[in-house]
Amino acid sequence: MRDDAHPTEDAPRGGVAAARLPFVDAHIHLWDLDRLRYPWLTPPFADDGPNGSVAAIARTFTVADYRAQAAPWNMVGAVHIDAGADPAQALDETRWLETIAAADGLPSAIVAFAPLQDPQVERLLEAQAAHPRVRGIRQIVNWHPDARRSYQPHDLTQSPAWQAGFAQLARHRLSFDLQCYPAQMDGLATLIARHADVTVVLNHLGMPVLSDPDGLGQWRAGLRLLAALPNVAIKLSGLGFVDRHWTDTQVRPLLAEAIDLFGAARCLIASDTPTDTLFAPFDRCLNVLADATASFSLDERRAMWGGNADRLYRLGLGSRLDIVS
Repeated sequence: MRDDAHPTEDAPRGGVAAARLPFVDAHIHLWDLDRLRYPWLTPPFADDGPNGSVAAIARTFTVADYRAQAAPWNMVGAVHIDAGADPAQALDETRWLETIAAADGLPSAIVAFAPLQDPQVERLLEAQAAHPRVRGIRQIVNWHPDARRSYQPHDLTQSPAWQAGFAQLARHRLSFDLQCYPAQMDGLATLIARHADVTVVLNHLGMPVLSDPDGLGQWRAGLRLLAALPNVAIKLSGLGFVDRHWTDTQVRPLLAEAIDLFGAARCLIASDTPTDTLFAPFDRCLNVLADATASFSLDERRAMWGGNADRLYRLGLGSRLDIVS
């Protein structure tokens, strides 16, 4: 099969062996457009933002939809990451997810939203942490000089208020899902090193900006800084953020570098569905991750495909991680 082909979503390819491993999807999104407001999923849609047009996924996405996508894989758990609801509805999103999880069993855990720069951040973190499945916080902090790439109007990570909010996470036993660009990693590594009691999970392979001058070099340097910190892990996910038209040949070396830097004990496999289905089908995303991890030992693959997410997000899946389909 050509690397640039887009196979249909049928049985896993190089992922046949991986599909039998217990899989904890470390990054999924659910949304109900009739219940909550999602500004980024609300028309009009443009193609010049960080994700391009999101019209194709601007519809309600339920647990049933997710289970249908994951059916070829031995999915035993999934972590819901904040889905970009209106910040004023962050707690409403958490309450809704808790209700779904109580009825369905998914999501296994929730990484909720809170604005760390908010003067009331202590109260906001306390309110999120009070929910039984909340394990962490994500606030997207990607900032880039090119406004079309930025998710924020300025670099929040340089703000003393934001850094003070980050320092409050450990008090509430909350991890932090870090979505940033490589140019921000130097300063972030210094901050994270000061807070070794906060588990940080870097999202989407560190989001290299290939169009930047020395974009790959900047990504490698940033990843080395973060990988040197034992409280930082990385998600092997978000390939569409590397390139909307990614190929296996293009992303395999990046995946290999990330695994080499962080080691199998700090890498988590994740689909980033449905967002990443803007760029490739669910099975194609997981197949390239299966191929990238195929040469590792069984124990290492078990860790990357499920054990690390279970440990870092404190899922307590226990014996479910021992069952090979």
